[in-house]
Formats: sequence, C-alpha cells, structure tokens
Amino acid sequence: MKRSGFPLPLLIIFPFIIIGSSLSKQSQPDPKGAYKYDLFERPKYCGSCHNDFYMQWDQSMMSEAYTHHWDEIEYFQLAVPHSEKAENMKGVHEGCNGCHTPLAYLAGDMPPPVPAKNSRANESVSCEVCHLIKGYSDDTPFNHNYIIEPGKTKFNTRIGEVESPDHIIQKSELHGTAEFCGICHNEKNDFGLWVKSTHLELKEGPYYAQGVFCQDCHMTKGMIKTAKMGALYEDAKLHLFHGAHDEGKLKGVVELRIIPDIAEVVPGEPVIFTVALFNQKTGHKFPTGSVEDRILWLHVEATDPAGKIYHLPVDKKGFKGEEYTLASDALAYQDMGIPLGIDNFEGVKREEVPAGDRIFRMPYLDPEGRMTIMQWNTASFGVDYRIGPRETKLETYTFNVPYDIKPGKLNIHAVLNYRLLVKPVGEFLNVPEEEYRTIQINEQTAEITVLP
Repeated sequence: MKRSGFPLPLLIIFPFIIIGSSLSKQSQPDPKGAYKYDLFERPKYCGSCHNDFYMQWDQSMMSEAYTHHWDEIEYFQLAVPHSEKAENMKGVHEGCNGCHTPLAYLAGDMPPPVPAKNSRANESVSCEVCHLIKGYSDDTPFNHNYIIEPGKTKFNTRIGEVESPDHIIQKSELHGTAEFCGICHNEKNDFGLWVKSTHLELKEGPYYAQGVFCQDCHMTKGMIKTAKMGALYEDAKLHLFHGAHDEGKLKGVVELRIIPDIAEVVPGEPVIFTVALFNQKTGHKFPTGSVEDRILWLHVEATDPAGKIYHLPVDKKGFKGEEYTLASDALAYQDMGIPLGIDNFEGVKREEVPAGDRIFRMPYLDPEGRMTIMQWNTASFGVDYRIGPRETKLETYTFNVPYDIKPGKLNIHAVLNYRLLVKPVGEFLNVPEEEYRTIQINEQTAEITVLP
C-alpha cells in the first residue's frame, strides 16, 4: 500500500548520552510480530516532557498515517480484500502496516483493528518508532527495512545539554540523512517496481549533492526548547512534517509564466501561447509519493474583450504515452473490481478534469495494462511526465482568433491545479470530499491586443 508523503519523525531529545553513530547497512530478520505493544511508550507519554514536539506531531500526517480517511478506505476496502481474494496478492496488506502503523506490524497485529476501535495501531508513526531505529537492512532503504530495538536507548541527531530523567540517548548520524526517510518513502512492490521513490528522486536531483535533505524542508529549524526541562536551541528540528497534505506547502511549488508569440493580432489569425512551468520548490519530482493517487493539471482559458471565455486545449507533442497526459473521458481503475467483488467492472472516469488539459503524472498500469489506483497491483508504468526538481516544462496553446471577435484586450489565464486523490475514485469509494478537492498550486495571466 502507499506510503505517506512525509519523512519519518526525528524527536530531538536530551538524555543520558552514549556517543556513537547509527549508520545505514546492518542486518536483522524481519521484525514482523517480534515484539509486543507494551514494549513501546505511547506518544502522550513522550509528550509529557517533549510537549512542543508532541503537539507538532499530533497535527501532522505522521499521527494519522493509519487513521487518515483515505488510507483507511484504501486499506480495508481494497488492500485487505485483494489479499484475501487473489492468491498472488496473499499477504500484500501486511506490508502497508510496516510504515502506516509500525507498532501493529512489529506486534503482528494484522490486519489491525479498524481506527474506530481506537487500538494502539492508531498511534500510526509514533515517537518510539523513529527514535528506536538504529539502522536499515540492505544497501537501499526501502519497504520499512528498519532495524529497531525497543528499550530505554533512543536514537537522535543531537547530544543534549540536559540529561533526561527517563531514557538514554545514542547519537545517530542516520537520523540526519535522507536515507532515514527512504526507509518508508521508497517502496518496491512484488512486481519489482519502485512504486514509491521520493528518496530516490531526491538522490537523482540537484539538491542531494548539495547536502539538502528531506528534513531541511519537512522539519524546518526553529528556536524552541526540545523538552520542558531542556535547553533552548536555535536550530531545533520542528516536527511539522508538512508535505502533500499541507496546502501552504503546496502553494507556489511550481511557477507559471505565459509567453505569447505576438503582442498584437487581427481576427482570423492564430496566436501561440507558451506556458512555462518551473518546479522551484521540491527536491523530488512533483507529484511524488502516492503518484497513483495524485493528479496535477494545467487549465488554460482565453477571455475576449466581450467577456466570452474559450477553453484552450494543450498542443500535442507526440511522445509515447502522451494520451495519459491529456485529460479525457476515458475509463480506468477496472481492477478495483477484484477486491470490491464486482464482476466485469467497467471502472470510473480516469480523471474528471476538462478534456484537453495537460496532466503531469506517471500512470500506474495493472497486469492487463489498465491504469490502476492500487500500487501493489502495478505491473508497469506509463510515461513519467511529472515535473522534476528545478525542471521547466513548456506547453503550447494555439488559439485561432475568431473573425467576429471585438477589438481590445484578449486575456489568457493559466491555472495549475492539484488533487491528492483522483476525484472519480474518491466519489466511487465514498471518500470524504476533502481528500479530492481541487487545490490551486499557482496561476498566471497575460494579455495581447486584438486589432480592429
């Protein structure tokens, strides 16, 4: 199942100190079912001293990785029944828990009780999960291959100035790296595909080599006490984990500019508008994470001097797989019929955005080559037409100026929109509307003059 679009938490705590480092590659058997819940402290216990961090975490998606509406629906309506009904998918739902509710995975409590039961699975990605990780198996961090050890020793990036009355700390180099986040923000499914690759995208982009990691954007620094009895630090890492579900984080991710090929036009002539989209903000591709869920599209309209509005479809470029980047009324997601028990399911609309708009996505395809929302059932990918870090994509829009248009200013308006979840899927599965509402990333206008 999908991984949440945020790096794992790093509580900065102060303790009895063990100086050392917790670096990447180690070895440990799969910890599934190896521990009991009561070996792990509850988040509120940690919050009794680390109150600011607790309150930050409690408002983040880290605290809702299991209880979040769409995650619950995807897990219990799709992943669990698919695991039960298809032999080749047996046990696939268990992997979801390794990152969405690690304590349930470690306790072997799978599938966990539904969130309404208010079990310890609801703690989602808690303080203990991240601060008990001492390394990861294999060369690459992925698929919750954390090495974890319950106990009084907590791993962290800082040597505190004040000793904790409760626990010991061991300094960890791993916790300050992007690789730490990659433990859950990289995922390879049983078809051998990287269905989540946010950390790998960062490594391939320009920022990683400059020492800019996940924590620099998603755990920004501020001056706070990291515990009630602790010292005041100017560079404490805030436990905000703001990402794809934070509208403030999304705003302005991509800059837009509109460049007309001429400043003045007469009726009957064509004019070409080029829209430049520059990813100025993310260290990974946009969208990232649960790419199968996300949809990002550019909508362009022209408004003539009389106020008449014309929708401008994007000019086709002719690359392989471009049809998936052009909004249409095509149906998709037919494989949902398997877990839902619907024979010959026709699917739902692929996107429900204005036909002809450009979509920036990478389609996930099931074994039959149909678009899927279920990453565990993804056998191949379509074209990757997302926007990379510091990448500029250019899209053109040709408008044949009508002969009967009035002279004056012709206004062009471009809007880049985003949804966390494809709307037709959300509606079909009765997901709360807030999960697939349209979020405006950016907009830009330009104008030319229509001559008499």
